[in-house]
Amino acid sequence: MIRIYKSNKDSMIEKMDDIEKNCWIDLVSPTKEEIEEVSTKTGIDKDLIIKMLDEEEMPRVEIEENSTLIVVDTPYIEDRDTKYSTLPFGILLGGDSYFLTISSKKLEILKLFKRGRIKNVRTEMRSRFIIKLLYENAKLYLKYLRKIDNEIDKTEKELHNLSENEELINVLNIEKSLVYFITSLNENKKLIDKISKGNVIKMYEEDLDLLEDASIENEQATQMANIYREILGSVSGTYATIISNNLNTAMKILTSITIIFSVPTMISSFMGMNVNLGEISNMKYAFIIVLVFSLVISIIIAFIFRKKKLL
Repeated sequence: MIRIYKSNKDSMIEKMDDIEKNCWIDLVSPTKEEIEEVSTKTGIDKDLIIKMLDEEEMPRVEIEENSTLIVVDTPYIEDRDTKYSTLPFGILLGGDSYFLTISSKKLEILKLFKRGRIKNVRTEMRSRFIIKLLYENAKLYLKYLRKIDNEIDKTEKELHNLSENEELINVLNIEKSLVYFITSLNENKKLIDKISKGNVIKMYEEDLDLLEDASIENEQATQMANIYREILGSVSGTYATIISNNLNTAMKILTSITIIFSVPTMISSFMGMNVNLGEISNMKYAFIIVLVFSLVISIIIAFIFRKKKLL
């Protein structure tokens, strides 16, 4: 899919029908025909576009004759078990006039710009556009990390109910998401540091200030992700302890119950033997006496177990 945008005189993003200079071309899982069309009209090597359809691409900068490719990792919500993940998207600068974004899936970071939620964006100011993308991308990490924090709080409140494995699986999935976030944030930091040297894109003083803000937001997101990962590690340890304690308690109770019920069984077994037990064998209420005696012994044993907190 190909979408073309351009900022108007009010710095608002408008949708366009054809590719023209100083426009923003957004490619989402493009077809071969769309890649060929964009490559022909912009002069950008189509191999650079095809590279960005690989979801394993790492953040980096790649400079060719008339094109500059910047790869950034952005947070992404999946429908699979691992709810939060990251996905690379490419920013391509073609010559002096074209600005492309390429991704294999629709990304929230780009929706913010398309819907006009990011103010003062001009497609012809490509350096400023890139830095704003990096800045808003770091803020998006913080947004998703706050959601993860809420999920960790919810999981902690449900620690007492471990009858199902769902919460354990949820902990594992959140931990995997944090690993993805930390890895991507560290790679994005390297990218921002490289851009800040001024060797990748031409920047002005205002751009440097905005890039510094993006770096700060990225660093804050990294610290938050590391803190949440440590918290989650503590939660996982608590889970393991609770499961172990619950298992020990269950085994202790079952063992105590087994001992208590074994007393009447032993007594009735003795009484049922083909052995002369004397006068008790001829008593009218012998069965009741034996039954009451067995119950009294069982109650005494249960009381002792209860007092020693074994039941």
